[in-house]
Amino acid sequence: MRPPRKTIHVISSWIRRQPPKVKAFLAVVAGMLALVLLRTIVHDHDNLFIAAEAVHSIGIAVLIYKLSKEKTCAGISLKSQELTAMFLAVRLYCSVVMEYDIHTLLDLSTLAATSWVIYMILFRLKSSYMEDKDNFAMSYVVVPCAVLALLVHPSTSHHIVNRIFWAFCVYLEAVSVLPQLRVMQNTKIVEPFTAHYVFALGVARFLSCAHWVLQVLDSRGHLLTALGYGLWPSMVLISEIVQTFILADFCYYYVKRLDELQAFGSRR
Repeated sequence: MRPPRKTIHVISSWIRRQPPKVKAFLAVVAGMLALVLLRTIVHDHDNLFIAAEAVHSIGIAVLIYKLSKEKTCAGISLKSQELTAMFLAVRLYCSVVMEYDIHTLLDLSTLAATSWVIYMILFRLKSSYMEDKDNFAMSYVVVPCAVLALLVHPSTSHHIVNRIFWAFCVYLEAVSVLPQLRVMQNTKIVEPFTAHYVFALGVARFLSCAHWVLQVLDSRGHLLTALGYGLWPSMVLISEIVQTFILADFCYYYVKRLDELQAFGSRR
């Protein structure tokens, strides 16, 4: 006699049978419910941004574990790591000259860990690097982000160069994961530790996006004015939402895969 299926498996099976539009609607509803929950249980919404940085660091720690213990960088996109290091370096510079707070220290530690990952791929484990699969052209994201930063940037009192740099790192962060997703598509096999890393990025991005959305709601829109005038405030939110949606699809299939593995284990 077959054991009764768990409620989560029933719900997961029902969701998989739904058409794409219904899935998209359910994802939006789930995101809104999560925002309501976060707004209720997290009183200081600045902590969400710190939590996002912490989850990002956990994701990089997973990569470091993979590189150290398994002695292979298979499935990891060097280009994504380089883009990550690029926007972190720019953001660290801007943070030092424009605000210098706890986020500066978090960015410094994350940049150091990312640089170590790049070093390991280039010099210690280069033989296992899938260069032919990591074929996303970095110029496709760096150049548009640079042009967009020249056109749309903060209108604060800081030096124009610093404001352009800040805009550039915001835009680049939103698309920095694209080379990693391309590697996963090319290899057709998602290596577990790499999957954990990308899932951590998805969670971090949702927390960061939630931070901005809740801050705007709490300030009744005044935060958008504090960020500057023109298109810049909207572009900040759009960049957060774009990266969240880029990673949301992967996170869905990640959870789906875990559910399938759990269901397979329960039948054994």
